[in-house]
Amino acid sequence: MPELPEVQTIVNDLNRKIVGEKIADFKSVWKKNVRPSFTKFEKEIVGAKVIGVRRIGKQIIIDLDNNNSVLIHLKMSGHLLYKHQITSNKPAYRTGRLQTNSKLKIQNSKQRDYFEERVNQYIRHKFIFESGDILDFSDLRKFGWLGVVKTGEVENVKEIKKLGIDALDKKFTLGCFKNILDKKQKSIIGVLLLDQSLITGIGNIYRSEILFDSFVLPKRKVSSLSKQEIERIFNSIKNILNKAVKMRGTSDSDYRDIEGKPGKFQNELMVYGREGEPCKLCGTKIIREKIGQRSVFYCPVCQK
Repeated sequence: MPELPEVQTIVNDLNRKIVGEKIADFKSVWKKNVRPSFTKFEKEIVGAKVIGVRRIGKQIIIDLDNNNSVLIHLKMSGHLLYKHQITSNKPAYRTGRLQTNSKLKIQNSKQRDYFEERVNQYIRHKFIFESGDILDFSDLRKFGWLGVVKTGEVENVKEIKKLGIDALDKKFTLGCFKNILDKKQKSIIGVLLLDQSLITGIGNIYRSEILFDSFVLPKRKVSSLSKQEIERIFNSIKNILNKAVKMRGTSDSDYRDIEGKPGKFQNELMVYGREGEPCKLCGTKIIREKIGQRSVFYCPVCQK
């Protein structure tokens, strides 16, 4: 599932590409994941202009000039693809997918290669802009969803209302982190970091990397952490996530940016996905275990 760095990368790119664009049409071949209904969604967004794109946790919010906002959750395998200059506003349908790029004039041949990769071929939804550009929603597993609400009601949406503080929010300070830990002394730190009701944006990949970077075993109880370890974890949260944003996210599976390109942070991974491989610091084999029904990777020597 795309985590904070991947979603932030998409938001940054969309702000450069679609702000000022007017939505001319919307198509979908997976209408049951369009909320509250395809008809309502289409009615509320077509004809409106994009005025900004932002992120709350792992949710993408596209604000429109008609006081509506589009909510997008990519879930497990979703990603957005921005394409220039379509020649037809009537995309064809085939095998449950919207036509991808056979009607496109892609200016950059290298970009065309990315769009033609299999991972980018599962087009379920399509925003068509007045300029002729399009925004495709590719989603292999079809878990991703879209919704439309009044802009002033975004924070009252149930999936957003229950979220904790954002891991990269300026208000998420060391003091804030300590307060969260003080209330969860019996929790396991590897589980706590994934609890989106406490801190939002951290998922499996970055949980493992953060705890390795701070030399803390994911199985440790919060009550066992020293002040120095708590400070190291906090600093690692900020450092790892910011570095991943700069490197445009991690593509260990389906994630791609809006040009269909993979991120680069997977080249920097120290433990995640490296079960049985030697630790890059000490050479000990990386261990994979399940904690709270999710896989976590760690070095049994470097992490205490």
